[in-house]
Amino acid sequence: MAEKKRFIVLGLGSFGTALALRLTENGARVTGVDQDESRVAGLRNDLYEVVVGDVRERGTLAELMIDQCATVFISLGEDIERSLLAALHARELKAPRIVVKGVTTDHGKILKSLKVDRIIFPEVEMAQELADRELWPNVLDFLPIDQDHSVVEIAVPEEIAGETLAEADLRRRYGIHVLGIKDAMEGSLQILPTPETRFHDEQILLVLGHKDDLEKFRGLK
Repeated sequence: MAEKKRFIVLGLGSFGTALALRLTENGARVTGVDQDESRVAGLRNDLYEVVVGDVRERGTLAELMIDQCATVFISLGEDIERSLLAALHARELKAPRIVVKGVTTDHGKILKSLKVDRIIFPEVEMAQELADRELWPNVLDFLPIDQDHSVVEIAVPEEIAGETLAEADLRRRYGIHVLGIKDAMEGSLQILPTPETRFHDEQILLVLGHKDDLEKFRGLK
């Protein structure tokens, strides 16, 4: 049986708690850390391990064997100083991957200088996702890969319905790659479709591309 991935979540506010619980639901071993005893007590029966501790103290993080986890998530509310110190300690303790919830633009710049692996601004990302969904209702779901590229589920536009993948020539015309085609009626998924595969209006495309190219493609009727 494969060993469960281990994650560490520093800060058990609303975001950190939701993240820790979701990771646990997905089968991970999660260690949650917070200096608020009531927050820790409230999650004692839900997470693999909970610890009361001040993440500003390097010794607190050293005891967590950070170098042996998959990712350290840092979510410390508006306390920029604690967030930066936690990121610094995690980097010095050789965390394999560090993801930090950003507070301000300047906070993000300092985190970049510490070479954390990812900085997230949940409110901004949620607002952008909501705006995209409202503007492009034919987009069913999307997964950001990095700041510029995403994988998107999108209903087949009418303009290419009836054409084959080769005839639509989406890579040349829009710079996007079709990774799969899902048949909404049958529920089947074809991975890496052949050039002869024909599109119809009951299909959902799984495409990868740059955000600008995806925006052009999403504009098709």
